[in-house]
Amino acid sequence: MRPFDYIRADSAEAATRQVADGGIFIAGGTNLLDLMKLEVMAPEALIDINRLELNQIEETEDGGLRIGALVTNSDLANDTRVRRDWPVLSRALLAGASAQLRNKATTGGNLLQRTRCLYFYDRAMACNKREPGSGCAAREGFNRILAVLGTSEHCIATHPSDMAVAMRALGAKVETLKEDGETRQLTLDELYLLPGDRPDRETVLEVGELITGVVLPARVDGRQTYRKVRDRASYAFALVSVAGIVAMEDGRIARADLAFGGLAPKPWRDAQVEALLVGETPSEALFNKAADQLLAQARGFGDNDFKLLLARRTLVSVLTELTETRT
Repeated sequence: MRPFDYIRADSAEAATRQVADGGIFIAGGTNLLDLMKLEVMAPEALIDINRLELNQIEETEDGGLRIGALVTNSDLANDTRVRRDWPVLSRALLAGASAQLRNKATTGGNLLQRTRCLYFYDRAMACNKREPGSGCAAREGFNRILAVLGTSEHCIATHPSDMAVAMRALGAKVETLKEDGETRQLTLDELYLLPGDRPDRETVLEVGELITGVVLPARVDGRQTYRKVRDRASYAFALVSVAGIVAMEDGRIARADLAFGGLAPKPWRDAQVEALLVGETPSEALFNKAADQLLAQARGFGDNDFKLLLARRTLVSVLTELTETRT
């Protein structure tokens, strides 16, 4: 690990200025410290934000929740309100990492964790995300865990977060503070960038911009679930995951909010899939039609070809559960 300065921020405003001067935010450090040890990331300074008052979960006037950026994954998953009204989020959090890591990992850090692509972590390999212009060894290499949607010729990495997938299905918005004091609110779709020809740019956040919280909209009617398919029962990243919220009315689907993990460089949501389901009577044929829409532009790269069938089967299974359909 290369030498670096350590600075403890005493305010959010000071933290944004210190990062703009060449530092990087650190909270739980569950991803960042690993990357620093491997010299994949080598910041000049770590700006510790743990003493900022960003660790509260508060109810909003419209019945939602505001989650501070420093709320740990364990505290969020076990919050009574989250477990009762947003269970898809609680389940997604509990499906991620290990209990020890959840005790340290924070909401803001979870959103900004880096891909687990093996070639991104290996400095001897070509990776446009780590070193722009060097190439993408994953496309012709071992790409079993990598993306089949939203990829480009420059990168096929997946986003690893479970929490972000559930938040995408819930329509959460991310609050930020810029170096100049300006604040803004972003949907998760707006926050994350697809790789295109600049896979090193993963979000729209500017230098020095700090995530201060996440806002969940008010609870909606319907059944919620999070299904994660992985190689082992714990401490493994999703091969395919689905966060689903479905409401039924008079035997038909009245609402369908679906987000997918393990398939793309960011938590994936397809409005056409949801529109196809709404107003229809649940059936296996309908669910397969939804899968057809989801995977219309999907492409495997060899080792990850199986994800196309796995995504289909997982989506059909989740929709069957949420609509209580007999097959």
